[in-house]
Amino acid sequence: MRAEQIRETFLEFFERRGHRRLESASLVPSVYDPSVLLTTAGMQPLKPYFRGEEEPPARRLTSCQRCFRTTDIDNVGRTARHLTFFEMLGNFSIGDYFKREAIEYAYELSTEGFGFDPERIWITVFGGDPALGLGPDEEAIEYWRGVGIPEDRIVRLGRDDNFWQAGPTGPCGPCSELYYDRGPQYGADSERPGDDTDRFLEFWNLVFMQYELHPGDRLSELPQRNIDTGAGLERLAALLQGVPSVFESDLFRPLVELGEELSGRRYGEDFRVTRALRIIADHGRGATFLLADGVVPSNEERGYVLRRIMRRTVLQGRVLGIDRPLLEPLYERVIETMSGAWPYLRDERSTILRWARTEEQNFARTIEQGRDLLEELIARAKREGASEIDPEDAFRLHDTFGFPFELTRELLAEEGLSVDEQAVKRLMERAREVARRGASKAGTAAERRERAAELARASGAASRFVGYERLATDTKVLGSADHDGQLLVKLAESPFYPEGGGQVSDTGLLEGEWGRARVLDAIRLPDDQVLVCELLEGKPPSVGAEVHAQVDEERRRRTMRNHTATHLLHAALRRQLGSHVRQAGSYVGPDKLRFDFTHGKRLGRDEAEEIQGLVNAWVEQRLPVRAFETTREEANRLGAIALFGEKYGDWVRVVEIDDVSRELCGGTHVASSAEIGLFEIEAETSSASNVRRIEAVTGPAAAALFARRSATLARLSELLRVPEQELVSAVERLQRELKEARKRAQSGDGRAQAERIVASAQRRDGTAVVVEAVEGLEPRALVDLADAVRQKLGRAVVLLATTVEGRAHLVASVAPELVDVGLRADQLVREAAAAIGGGGGGRPTMAQAGARDAARLAEALEQGRAVIERALS
Repeated sequence: MRAEQIRETFLEFFERRGHRRLESASLVPSVYDPSVLLTTAGMQPLKPYFRGEEEPPARRLTSCQRCFRTTDIDNVGRTARHLTFFEMLGNFSIGDYFKREAIEYAYELSTEGFGFDPERIWITVFGGDPALGLGPDEEAIEYWRGVGIPEDRIVRLGRDDNFWQAGPTGPCGPCSELYYDRGPQYGADSERPGDDTDRFLEFWNLVFMQYELHPGDRLSELPQRNIDTGAGLERLAALLQGVPSVFESDLFRPLVELGEELSGRRYGEDFRVTRALRIIADHGRGATFLLADGVVPSNEERGYVLRRIMRRTVLQGRVLGIDRPLLEPLYERVIETMSGAWPYLRDERSTILRWARTEEQNFARTIEQGRDLLEELIARAKREGASEIDPEDAFRLHDTFGFPFELTRELLAEEGLSVDEQAVKRLMERAREVARRGASKAGTAAERRERAAELARASGAASRFVGYERLATDTKVLGSADHDGQLLVKLAESPFYPEGGGQVSDTGLLEGEWGRARVLDAIRLPDDQVLVCELLEGKPPSVGAEVHAQVDEERRRRTMRNHTATHLLHAALRRQLGSHVRQAGSYVGPDKLRFDFTHGKRLGRDEAEEIQGLVNAWVEQRLPVRAFETTREEANRLGAIALFGEKYGDWVRVVEIDDVSRELCGGTHVASSAEIGLFEIEAETSSASNVRRIEAVTGPAAAALFARRSATLARLSELLRVPEQELVSAVERLQRELKEARKRAQSGDGRAQAERIVASAQRRDGTAVVVEAVEGLEPRALVDLADAVRQKLGRAVVLLATTVEGRAHLVASVAPELVDVGLRADQLVREAAAAIGGGGGGRPTMAQAGARDAARLAEALEQGRAVIERALS
């Protein structure tokens, strides 16, 4: 049975039983959930129905939902079943039928619709959990017996395997999973479902949503019981087509075959090749669908997920020896094979392929530059007799140059070297925390958050936030715990604002008879918070200990100024540019504010000045700032703006700045716009496609920026001996004069310089070699000079360098006959520039490179000379 038949068989089966067929939702959730960047499950778009927030179109629903998960990305290619992108078939009951019908439907469709052998179907059920106060799901067991599953094929598993929950609290319930026994050729007879082996393949999960989970593992019955099921199309295809893995089904085989065609390798020839072909096929599907759903490659959030799998695809192509463009033909093949079921892929074809070309070209440059830098690190390690490179260097390759760490690790291993992987991961995690990438945090930060959630659940009542009213309070400790050397503390009352809505968390101090701790962060949890602290003296406080909690007042005050200024900036942008402007992200801290907004082009200088002037006009007007709580309906009536990425309940907090701004906001603000003092825009740049970014400062920081700018203007006026109002025209005149003078000088000096350099050229086995620094030349003139010298010398390699405004520039010109023996201009300049942290490229006969550190130009030339020596030896 082909995949398209499986898909239709499932949906038609449930339509005939009163289910309404739903179209798949986008991979980008329509309602942003901070914990999920992408649609990860078939039920995710239906959450408002399960929660009772919206009325469903019908009580019985069925769908084929496209999904994307990265939780198992490291297993993709290693196993027969793990994927990032997949299609999830599901049937759902919103307060209608429950366990008996769900089990009967699943068994009937499995045996009669799909033709599975009833003797090979195994079932797992919830076996109970003392912490939840629940025993085995006897009701489900009885229904499975009723459809014909014998006792010895019903396996009872624990909470981790067969109890579903949406999070630390919320809707939850036991589940039953259907497994298919693929026979002894896939594993021993002693294996059982749940063993994470290949013999028993899970193909359908039935979730019986019947409880509400409260802190402390306390359960209560839901007012209505729901059914949520998921059957993976890819796994069903593998089983029904009788193939060992999902990658050999009709959904993947055309993509695997493309990889074989491009590489000349064969699926199954060895593990490394098979894994690479599987990853290419999986990631090719995932990237194509993400691009079609409007995600673009970037270094943040969804765009980071996309860029990661695109680059992993290219790297696996290199594993197979593919030295030609891979992404474009791969995505084209995905469109060809899957647009029948998903026509919108064809509609988005040009966009998908354009991003494929652009990203692969950009990554190719990253790889070349990173390889050069890594080779220098390897050479240094060998010279010093070291067995590994510094983790800081490996991290810099990843963070500054975008060179994948997995490639660094692989190339080091080939040279018999290594790097402390844990140290690199800690550096990566630190960078993610600094950047405040909430939804894409991983590793230590995610573990710390989970530990904080556990502490909050175990501590009972939630902390009450009192930070709107006061910055210090005397309270008690509800719970404390250690995590990775840091102290986690939960207070009965907390004045510390937890990070959220773009605003960073407060910091400060906790003091008591037990000792003293510095508050580094406040973790926001659903209706709760936990403080992250560094113990300064004494010992961790015990439950019930009295504590004086004090927020860092100056830091909070600076943050409040910036937050209120952000609201004014948003209002000014909408007033000056149009109502299409919407917030697309923000950072509000004590140091600055950063505001991302939707707009299709960069701001002109006049536009930026008008917006800055409007904000400062509102500051001067001493507008009152007030916050009040109201219903969501009333807030909408008042025109309050709801911000992307925030979750709001029926009761909301509105921050109003007179008649200028009205936004839903839980952050902290000044009482009057006058407290902002001064607003200065530092920069306006691009953040992403059709998203612009403004960075600005307020108060003393703005005054300092204004003073620096004023001092610079005064100094320029003094140097040029013109009034400040004439500076622009004076600089423009000087630029014209300088350009004309350089042209005259270079046209006369160029010939003389060329003759001098030709005369000083060294000879090596019939080849002229020139490696020299030249003063006073622009990069374009340096190219002309290098070409002229090489033409005069004939069989020659020329490497010239110059310095312009503190930046090093290198140019290489190589005779065609030398290219034939392996001496290439592009490789020469790349290796030379890499010695001082630069990069470049070009043609085999003519190439250019640059680096910021002009002071080390001699090192670059020395490296270039060594490259030439090796090539000519």
